[in-house]
Amino acid sequence: MRDTYVPRPDFARDNWYSLNGTWQFAFDEDRDKEEQEWLFNKLPKEILVPFTYQTPRSGIDISKMHNIIWYKREFAIPEPMFNKRIWLKFGAVDYRADVWCNGVYLGNHEGGYTPFEFEITKHLKEKNELLVKVTDYPDTAQPRGKQYWKEQTDRCWYIQNSGIWQNVWLEATQGSPINNIKLTPDIDTNNVEAIVTIEEFKPGDLLEIEISYKGTIVKSTTATIDGYRTKVMISLQAEDFIDELHYWTPDTPNLYDMQVELKRNEKLQDHIETYFGMRKISIDNGRILLNNSPIYLKMILDQGYWKESGLTAPDDDALRYDIEVTKAFGFNGARKHQKIEDPRYYYWADRMGLLVWGEIPSAYEYCDKEICNITRDLQEFIIRDYNHPSLITWVPLNESWGVRKILVDSCQQNFGKALYFMIKAMDSTRLVSTNDGWENVYADIVGIHDYHTKGKEITDKYTEEALKHPESIFPMGRRLFSFKETYQGEKSAFMITEYGGVALATDANETNWGYGEAEQGVDAVIARYADVTKGIMEVEQIMGFCYTQLTDVYQEVNGLLTMDHIPKFNFEAIRNINNMR
Repeated sequence: MRDTYVPRPDFARDNWYSLNGTWQFAFDEDRDKEEQEWLFNKLPKEILVPFTYQTPRSGIDISKMHNIIWYKREFAIPEPMFNKRIWLKFGAVDYRADVWCNGVYLGNHEGGYTPFEFEITKHLKEKNELLVKVTDYPDTAQPRGKQYWKEQTDRCWYIQNSGIWQNVWLEATQGSPINNIKLTPDIDTNNVEAIVTIEEFKPGDLLEIEISYKGTIVKSTTATIDGYRTKVMISLQAEDFIDELHYWTPDTPNLYDMQVELKRNEKLQDHIETYFGMRKISIDNGRILLNNSPIYLKMILDQGYWKESGLTAPDDDALRYDIEVTKAFGFNGARKHQKIEDPRYYYWADRMGLLVWGEIPSAYEYCDKEICNITRDLQEFIIRDYNHPSLITWVPLNESWGVRKILVDSCQQNFGKALYFMIKAMDSTRLVSTNDGWENVYADIVGIHDYHTKGKEITDKYTEEALKHPESIFPMGRRLFSFKETYQGEKSAFMITEYGGVALATDANETNWGYGEAEQGVDAVIARYADVTKGIMEVEQIMGFCYTQLTDVYQEVNGLLTMDHIPKFNFEAIRNINNMR
């Protein structure tokens, strides 16, 4: 798979065209006509897409909440797309998007972190106009993540990012499109299962699949289409009878490229480039295994914010840089916290070798609407990013946010368990930390959040005897398991999935904070990091950690990097500590 920038390198078409750039923009309060008339007006402001109006990079930089905003853009179809079918694609728009093309209503999408698309072929003219209405209320039943529902940031919640915040682009197909490719590698059998979805299938359609490794073709196959979904089992042969296949690991992130073509009466309909990694993640006897061998997870909490651009990375290099820095510090993984990241991040994690946890942004009000919203976003997240070998764990809930009574409420406990089993129904290949932090329900990872400031406090608390009966453990004063929920024994693994959060003291105002007292000087922070991390490593039953956090985020200044993503600490100093185990 080439490194050339494409919005979805895990599901790439050659014929695509970016619609990022300057769009017309307006707040709904600026509208002085009826909505139908407004469709044909020039909007009074300009905004740089895909950056939200609350960020400096957008060119607007206003933090005041606006529940309804408008975007408009003119475009012409580039010549390579002439006489093709054209698809309008949005990476993510927060929260609800209603879309028109040349005055024709295309439809809507609800959910601020997941992609959507429309076919616009029959609506196109020589000159075209897109209009997008975005609605984003401060509703706590919406999956918000760290976007606060009040205007002023508070504790570890930040400003909203409303509107278009990921790529917008066009793609062209020759004819009927390939809608989805779900790839499930199995290292125990050397097989790859491909489920190809084609909603416009015709009897007699053919799939042609070619798999290569580092440019050398290793397998080609042709399959007739069975219906809307066609399952193809592909067996890979090792190159010799001594070594195994090229497994994917953080140290050797080997990827197999795949070309998939749909043909009808020998005529090409669509061509997709994708890839996969031969990788297995599992738990055995309380240990986490990667490709059937034990691995100790050394992870960093990464919230994916930038000072000038909020949730949107300034560019593709910024995503790649964060992974480079994470690995330079000696971490082998990242927990993308409260955010479904741009697909390019997972692509670079696949290419560069970083284990990633995928976490659903929390809603904060338990109700029927929250249940529907979380379930929808989780399903769309899994469908979009299932093929990434770097993704090893799903996190549907965090610290009981949005399920504040999960400790005692059987309905909220059932919701947590329902999310676990729904994930397993869609994806049995990955682990699940159901309610990461405390008040656990059924889960593969028993995630523990503990911000003790001394390593001895960790080792004294999480003794071998205590972890045999973890229902009696109280991290941060919260019960580790919800009432009536019990430890699953050796089918699950313990991890400290948040700790540290050490702030480096600055001259900034009092709203800047970390966990515990800020440390005076770089050496003091590193010493505390070493002490607490070593304390975790000394507990044999704990299979890894996740340090808080990679970067400062607004008033939260406990990152290893500033919010400008500039390192505060020496890479080698942190890496040497991480390499103690």
